[in-house]
Amino acid sequence: MEQIRTAYRTCPLCEATCGLALRVRGARIESVRGDADDVFSRGYLCPKGAALGELHHDPDRLRRPRVREGAGWREVSWDEAFDRVVAGLAPYASADRPRDRSRDAVGVYLGNPNTHNLAATLFMRPFLKALGTRNLFSASTVDQMPREVACGWLYGNPGLNPVPDIDRSSFLLLLGANPLESNGSLWTAPDLPGRLRALRKRGGRLVVVDPVSTRTAALANLHIPIRPGTDAAWLLALAHVLFAEGRVAVGRLAEHANGIETARRWAEPFAPEVVAGWTGVPAETTRQVARDLAEAPSAAVYGRMGAHAAAFGTVAAWASDLLNALTGNLDREGGVMLPRPPETRVRASPAAPGGRGFQIGRWHSRVRGEPERRSEFPSAVLAEEIEESGPGQIRALVTVAGNPVLSTPNGRRLDAALATLDFMVSVDPYLNETTRHADVILPPPSPLERSHYDLTYNHASVRCIAHHSPALFEPEGPGEAEILARLASLIGGSPVDTILRGALRERIEREVSRPGSPIAGRDADEIEGLVEGEDPSDRVVDFLVRTGRYGDAFEQGREGLSLAALRDAPHGIDLGPMEPAFPDALETPDARIDLAPEPLASEVDRLAAAVDAGPLESLLLVGRRHLRSNNSWLHNLPSLVTGRPRCTLWMHPGDCAARGLGDRETVEVRSEVGHVVVPLESTEDVAAGVVSLPHGYGHGAPGTRLGVAGARPGVSANDLTEGEIDVASGNAVLNGVPVQVRAAGRSSSPSGPNR
Repeated sequence: MEQIRTAYRTCPLCEATCGLALRVRGARIESVRGDADDVFSRGYLCPKGAALGELHHDPDRLRRPRVREGAGWREVSWDEAFDRVVAGLAPYASADRPRDRSRDAVGVYLGNPNTHNLAATLFMRPFLKALGTRNLFSASTVDQMPREVACGWLYGNPGLNPVPDIDRSSFLLLLGANPLESNGSLWTAPDLPGRLRALRKRGGRLVVVDPVSTRTAALANLHIPIRPGTDAAWLLALAHVLFAEGRVAVGRLAEHANGIETARRWAEPFAPEVVAGWTGVPAETTRQVARDLAEAPSAAVYGRMGAHAAAFGTVAAWASDLLNALTGNLDREGGVMLPRPPETRVRASPAAPGGRGFQIGRWHSRVRGEPERRSEFPSAVLAEEIEESGPGQIRALVTVAGNPVLSTPNGRRLDAALATLDFMVSVDPYLNETTRHADVILPPPSPLERSHYDLTYNHASVRCIAHHSPALFEPEGPGEAEILARLASLIGGSPVDTILRGALRERIEREVSRPGSPIAGRDADEIEGLVEGEDPSDRVVDFLVRTGRYGDAFEQGREGLSLAALRDAPHGIDLGPMEPAFPDALETPDARIDLAPEPLASEVDRLAAAVDAGPLESLLLVGRRHLRSNNSWLHNLPSLVTGRPRCTLWMHPGDCAARGLGDRETVEVRSEVGHVVVPLESTEDVAAGVVSLPHGYGHGAPGTRLGVAGARPGVSANDLTEGEIDVASGNAVLNGVPVQVRAAGRSSSPSGPNR
């Protein structure tokens, strides 16, 4: 009889980092439940985490490499697969080719699951360094780039992202965010539904600004249905009220901030009465929210996808933190604060002035001339960089854990462009809408076949938490670290072992030579010999936590955080709440917060002009989240797609009546770049003038191997989005897209324009 055991680990499927208890019989996962003893999630579990066993056992998940043979595929050994990669990339990038701009003929697309993966986080850099291309694209530019650029300009580093201190706040203003469905975004806090209810229970207020009446909006004291794409103007209207009514009180950070008077001038044109017609929010509502925000004992303003993946998304991201600063809630308990990951340290002294600060535009895309942000180009320009001939044209592509055909703008155009490539390799466990174009697919192991540590999401966490999950099963093939290292070796020429060791060695050498480091002046060989762990990723974790703020700093006899300590604490270690971090954490050239970043001046002027021009007379498309969905990559798990079809178009009953459309009727949705045919749901959960379609659908393309998803294909919202981007960040505009809706097969609407 096979032995039954319980294994504890952190869920790797979203940003909440919930603790799981898995019942394991032999090599099978029998059940997954929330870990009641987890120090952070306390037993909370969403349907995605409960489906982790389904993901591991999914018969469609690839276990061995595949190479294209004519119109089909052949399963091959790892050595043969890598030989194919060498042959395919040789004309563009290989160990014996010069490291010059000719390597830009290879593009790279990185998907969102990489941030949930420790090995991918650590070993992507040596792979990209070996490849040497500037044509890097990722899911960041269909998601969080506005927030990263805004934080870069405000604080000097795009990774310095203050998050709401939800457990101690008394007022929370959410814009374009639906944490009851998303579990949080750039904000790690398990059981946000429970945390938001606790806010209400202790007398706090929750205000939700969203054109859709979401589950989060239903929990709020006040729901404000704003017109899509106008959040930035409304936030500046709040700032206008604070300035006009003398309610600005920056507090202790006033002596560490620049630009307050400039921000006052920028907010001047955005009086509530001026923006009311554009946003759809009554002026008195705006004034009252501004007053409530200023008068609350503690408050936080937080915006996400609905506000950021839109025109003027970076202005909206910046304006959120401007409001937090103007009300004294920046870097304050109960306001927004910087997370304090256990693998990092507190600076001994403020940042030294004189640095360059956050920069963009060190190089530009070939066709449109888009500046790089954080070393990558907007995903919205990937298709044109493949299509347009000439020097630097992308002729080969590497994708890692991404499905840009469904997740980036104008997916049909990108789908067609991928078919013209000379060579494509995908590191991916599925044969999906994107990887079906590959010549070689290298499948990584299941999440249960690798160790896990939340190196990324600790930087968004409302508490200082340390969790480590060892691999539950032996992998059937090499892990991501080895796959990426082997690719880097084939391209750059360094031995695989050197690359795997280098991720740790570089960090050690940097720390022993850095003044103020807890291991400054120590011998690098000695430290490397003291690091524990067999897996190269785990060895980096051991080094980071031992040199972090709670580590033992490799001092004999000193107790502290280490990989061994984490393994002895399967339910995690809670090291406390966030603490004030400014000004020491600032990385701007003058070590001060820049509340009016000069690069945003033209964007604020452009926004004011847009408000003056008035709103578009069109239906506006927005996205929609569901608790059982994480874009496209979990749609092949049966338990997550049960129930009524979720890929439907939501439209207000008044808009349906104006077009002669009935509930559950099949309709055609058309934009400037494409059209889809989808079932209609008439519902008051969406504001008049707005339609909503979830992202991540559009499965069932020929050549894919997604049995469950293919049986419930839905349509891709990104067949309606175009190459429009937020000017400041390059992020794709996915919300506020003008569309027309009519009955499928009908030549024109029976009554009235499409608003």
